[in-house]
Formats: sequence, C-alpha cells, structure tokens
Amino acid sequence: METDLREVCRDIRCDIVTSIGHLGVGHIGGCLSVVELLAVLYFEEMNIDPHDPKKEGRDRFVCSKGHAGPAVYAALANRGFFDKKELLTLNQGGTHLPSHCDARLTPGIDMTTGSLGQGFSCAVGAALGSKLEGDGAVIYTLIGDGESQEGQIWEAAMFAAAKKLDNLIAFTDSNKLQLDGAVEDINSISPLDEKWAAFGWNVIEVEDGNDVEQVSLAVKHAKTGIGSEKPTMVILNTKKGCGVKWIEDLGSGNHNVNVNEEQARAAVLEIRGEA
Repeated sequence: METDLREVCRDIRCDIVTSIGHLGVGHIGGCLSVVELLAVLYFEEMNIDPHDPKKEGRDRFVCSKGHAGPAVYAALANRGFFDKKELLTLNQGGTHLPSHCDARLTPGIDMTTGSLGQGFSCAVGAALGSKLEGDGAVIYTLIGDGESQEGQIWEAAMFAAAKKLDNLIAFTDSNKLQLDGAVEDINSISPLDEKWAAFGWNVIEVEDGNDVEQVSLAVKHAKTGIGSEKPTMVILNTKKGCGVKWIEDLGSGNHNVNVNEEQARAAVLEIRGEA
C-alpha cells in the first residue's frame, strides 16, 4: 500500500509541536516550514533502512539549516529509527536529541550541524566522497534562505559545480523570513534561481513548498539530473510556521517561540482539522 504523504505530514507536524511544547520553547517556525520535504525524502525517495542506519551506499540527508533539527527528529521517529517517546526528551539533559543534529547521538543523523553554512559544505564533501567510492548514493541537503547569506554557502556551491557532483540535490527553504525580519530587507539574496544557475547548478523552483505533491514531483525531477554532471538546487517557496495559524501570524517572531503544552495540544487539533 502506498504511503499517504499527507497523513505523514500531519504526524510529523503534530510531533514537532508536541516535542517543542513539552520542552516549552523551540525553533518551531522553521521546523514547520520543511515538513513536506522531509516526508517526501524519508517516506518516498531516500534509500535508507531504519534497522541499519549506517548501511553502506545509503542515501544521506544533511540538515545544514540546523534550527530544523526537531523536524528531522520527528521524521526519523515516524520512519522508525527510534521510539517516538524519545521526542519528549528534546534538548534536555541526557537526550539523544539535542537542539541541532548530532551524528554521534541520534540514529539516522548522517552529519553533525551547527553553525549555519557548515552543514552544506559537509554535504558537498559527502557527495564527493560518494563519487570517489562509487557507492551510488544520493546526497540531499537543506539550507535556509537566511543561511544563504553566508559566504560559505557560495564557496561550497562553486566547488560542487567544479567537481560535477550530480549526485548532490540541495533544497532552499525559502520562507522569506529570518531571526531579525524579512530576508529581502536584511540582505537580499534575489534573484536566487539565477544565482544558483550562474554557479553552474540545475535549478528547480517549487511554487508551494508546503504542497507535498508539488514537492514530490520536484524531487523526482531533481533526480533526473543525476548524470548531468551538475548538482541540483530545488527552491521551495514555503511559509514559516506552516500549519499553525498563530505561529504563522508571528512572522519573523516565530523563529524561536515559547510554546506551552496547552498551546501544543491546541495546535495538534488544528493540524488534525479537529479544532
């Protein structure tokens, strides 16, 4: 039976708000904006095995946009990499789920990420290593639009194109907001599609990156670029805080939000369409 990706998205969203609500605070806006991508990758496209997280030749996902760690954990738990009960230990003492992804602690995490820009460089290195190894893996990586103001992003982009890393598929979470306001007002990265094309990448833009069907089609399209001798960038136009209206309405203020358990329960009902 085919996976119902819409239901997967609802489950991941509910687990994000529940885990952050249990902790009391978290980077909820940028977690909710990338749910559809994670559902497509972990439940439809990636060659992975929850029972053998380190298997040779597996596809890998690097979350360079480190603030989205809780969203990745929710996806991994729903995919069966660890018990969903562990999500309630998010960012607490002794947890296997720190705020930002740590490959030493969490099954299914392929690269430790922290300072913005560094994960993207690591993903480029992983793609090069996979090419040299000839293991057939596809390396996926996620960056933010605010993160794209980092010079390291563009150094790595130039290197990936020079090395013809067509096994690298990257995604930009273009939710148009960062900690201090609108990306366009702080340090515009427009026109983003033309920039990536100028750096020698295939470019795909998704009109609604929170429409799981559009994202699914885009990832399939991106995979046709394998063999083109070019890496591929998929620009996802998303909404920060997508799925919970009061979080969406905070705008750039939803970067890091206090969320109590009552608010989290209400958000779950909204996500489920039961509010």
